[in-house]
Amino acid sequence: MCRNIVPLHNFTPPATDAECHDAALQFVRKIVGSTSPSRANTDVFDRAVGEIAASVRHLLDDLVTSAPPKVREVEAAKRQARSAERYEAIRLFQEQKRAARAD
Repeated sequence: MCRNIVPLHNFTPPATDAECHDAALQFVRKIVGSTSPSRANTDVFDRAVGEIAASVRHLLDDLVTSAPPKVREVEAAKRQARSAERYEAIRLFQEQKRAARAD
């Protein structure tokens, strides 16, 4: 899954239409393989984003769960911690590679 697309289900407050649109935009960008369409494809690109955003909204509205709602700030902090851990691991790996080359 694309790291920029974050879960939107079962949050308090519920996901906004803007968040649904942003997730749809990231999804379409991933599928198309570019961040912005050519002028010839702008209408098709925008239509796909709109249709997917509407589907996401319907999906989120219709899902049911017995789990308690998640708190956005807590989940964001977890994502940031995972990201920091991942980037630190990459940094250490690169340092080890440089050290091995220097030897």
